[in-house]
Amino acid sequence: MKRLIITADDFGASIAVNEGIETAHRTGILTAASLMVAGEAAEDALIRARHMPALGVGLHLVLVEGRPTLPPEQVPDLVDASGHFRTNMALAGASMFFRPAVRRQLGAEIEAQFAAFAATGLPLDHVNAHKHFHLHPTIAGLILAIGARYGLRAARAPVEPLDLIGAIEPVKPTFAGRIAGPYARSLAGRFRRAGLLVPDRVLGLAWSGHMTSARLRALIERLPPGLTEIYTHPASEDAYPGSAPGYEYRAELAALVDPALKAAIREQGIEVGRFADFTNGQEDAA
Repeated sequence: MKRLIITADDFGASIAVNEGIETAHRTGILTAASLMVAGEAAEDALIRARHMPALGVGLHLVLVEGRPTLPPEQVPDLVDASGHFRTNMALAGASMFFRPAVRRQLGAEIEAQFAAFAATGLPLDHVNAHKHFHLHPTIAGLILAIGARYGLRAARAPVEPLDLIGAIEPVKPTFAGRIAGPYARSLAGRFRRAGLLVPDRVLGLAWSGHMTSARLRALIERLPPGLTEIYTHPASEDAYPGSAPGYEYRAELAALVDPALKAAIREQGIEVGRFADFTNGQEDAA
């Protein structure tokens, strides 16, 4: 059976993102969204989410290129002089791994983000991290330990099959991608051993910010059996505070509401849903 979760990241980053996510869910094929609990438009995202009960909302942990949930003075080794998370992931990751004080601050911030999500009253559909920073083994371990107290049942491990992508367009693996691949496979195994639902594959890394209708349809038509997550970045504007330069946010929104994609999903007999729909299915089957 082919099963599919279609996710939007950065819910709460801006009004433009929230508008895109709401439109993509109400009139398109979007089934899940990952919430930045300290995002500039997090309150607006919550208002929208409470009126979309079929949207699976998860936690998008932000530990880089954003602001912390805790006051900056409580996580001084995680932030820069402006009070925002550091942008150099390599240096931040090394500090998290080697320095106990940084690990304590990291654990406190991850706990605060889980607690902030719980305070919304929304069911926790899944967890992932901004810039896939949960590939870091220290962050992954804290997610498992802390998430267990908050009912975490599903997570993303960004394992992308480049052979599937390459069958549609030639893809040249980046150095970062070659390094991330083994970490992603290891992360998937670690999460599954802890009892979490993890999709068999994730699509969206190679074409991040450029998931056009043509590419999305090509993926749907070639979707392998098993559970797949496709993650996207829809928004009503291509440029907003904090947007990634060059990302085609409006094109991704147009793809998610393209009627031809709904038809392709039906033609392929693909079951679509939230993470929770498939975790519940696994329990029922057991």
